[in-house]
Amino acid sequence: MNGFTVAFLSMLGASVALRVWLDGRQVAYAWAHRQAVPAPFQHQITVTEYQRTADYAVAKTRFGTVVMLIEAVLLIGWTVGGGLDLVDRAWRASGLPPLAVGVGAIVATLLLMRLLSLPLLAYRLFAIEQRFGFNRVTAPLFASDAVRKAALLIIVASPLTALALWVMENGGSPWWLYLWVLWMGFFVVKSWAYPIMVAPLFNRFTSLRDAKLERQIVGLLNRCGLLLDKVQVMDGSRRSAHGNAYFTGIGGGKRIVLLDTLVEVLDADEIKAVLAHEAGHFKRRHLHKLLAAVAVAMLAGLALLAWLIGEPGFYGGLGVSRPSPQMALALLILLLPIVGVFVKPLAMAVSRRMEFEADDFAASQADPRALIRALSKLHQRNALMLTSDPLYSAFHHSHPSLPARQERLMKAANP
Repeated sequence: MNGFTVAFLSMLGASVALRVWLDGRQVAYAWAHRQAVPAPFQHQITVTEYQRTADYAVAKTRFGTVVMLIEAVLLIGWTVGGGLDLVDRAWRASGLPPLAVGVGAIVATLLLMRLLSLPLLAYRLFAIEQRFGFNRVTAPLFASDAVRKAALLIIVASPLTALALWVMENGGSPWWLYLWVLWMGFFVVKSWAYPIMVAPLFNRFTSLRDAKLERQIVGLLNRCGLLLDKVQVMDGSRRSAHGNAYFTGIGGGKRIVLLDTLVEVLDADEIKAVLAHEAGHFKRRHLHKLLAAVAVAMLAGLALLAWLIGEPGFYGGLGVSRPSPQMALALLILLLPIVGVFVKPLAMAVSRRMEFEADDFAASQADPRALIRALSKLHQRNALMLTSDPLYSAFHHSHPSLPARQERLMKAANP
């Protein structure tokens, strides 16, 4: 058997085994702790409510295991099973120019991957999320979202892929450096354009109905050094009962967004505290740091690809009969998530540290107790476990646990 085949199947098998083991630990943890609300929250959450959060965690985790196993089988089918090669040969038979063949093969692969994921997404929404009272997506909206996302993929991926393939063909030996510059430019433009041009395609964004509260919030954000003239409220309730807030964008595209489902459950002080937290992400330049991390990871991935495609047996070992730039890119897209499984704990640790930093900033600009109340309400609203298996959390959780955040915020409230 080809050495690349053995290496690929071994890494895939190790990642699957690790994730199944972690999921099993989380399910066992949820079952073992579903009867007892952690002491600091016993006056806020009933046992019945906490059991619901445990049941929701178990349902999501078990479904995640099934999805991961299906995706592993599909990955084998795309690679050593010959799926990529079949798509590539079909486009070569079209008689189109080489660049058009390459773009067609890549975009068709991405569309097929998205199409194959739709049944799993539908089950998650209409079975699991529906059962726990969170789903508000209708079948027509689901279909409309799928069509719009597919159209957006074609519009964005086609020219980007064409540029990438041209660079690979004409860039000489340092093509991977040129391609890295191209892709990082795309990520920067995407970070700026997403809140302005893409998000409005799927959601409506409006101003806060409470003009007085909006003035207070704008004043708070301006004191934090964020020159934003308004806070946007997104109609998240069209698709889900989950509540949240997020920051996005760079430069003139900066946005702080509240979901309307969050506005429904928080009072004015709690909203201001949440937005102070989001402002903390801007002030601590977290998006810039994340972009820098993506840049390093992408550079490493392209450097590895540049080495691999020169190695005998690389393409054949992964089910591709004819080496080409488009198949090199397709294999990179498929294989990077396997490596990502093993570096994910580091990424999650960095993310949790950023959340603590944003909490610290919020505590200096707003009432820490209001943020504690807001976080507690969000956990209840979203049926989130207050604690999780430590190893599972290390791999999967981008936010610290609520007890850990509350303890840190209480210290800020009572120095």
